[in-house]
Amino acid sequence: MGMVDVLRSIKNAEQAAEKRLSDAQDEVAKLLSDARKKSSEMIQTAADTSVAASQAILDDARNKAQAEADVVKADGAKAVASIESKSADNQAKAVQMVIDSLSS
Repeated sequence: MGMVDVLRSIKNAEQAAEKRLSDAQDEVAKLLSDARKKSSEMIQTAADTSVAASQAILDDARNKAQAEADVVKADGAKAVASIESKSADNQAKAVQMVIDSLSS
């Protein structure tokens, strides 16, 4: 093999090495891009899941609070009805007492 062939072989090897290096850099860039995209998707999925879970917790708390409010409202309505009933019963007695005190 002559000197020209050796130099050509070295030149070809250098070009092949540069091509492999360029291909490797392109692959690294692609892998990084894919990793960033996947990471972004994972973060978005986690955020969506967190929002959904938070909404479910809020809905549950709202439903429980509404149930408690309904119980308190029902108890209050019973108390008001009881007071109104006793008031109606006592009204007749009070009128009679006033009439009796005026007649005496």
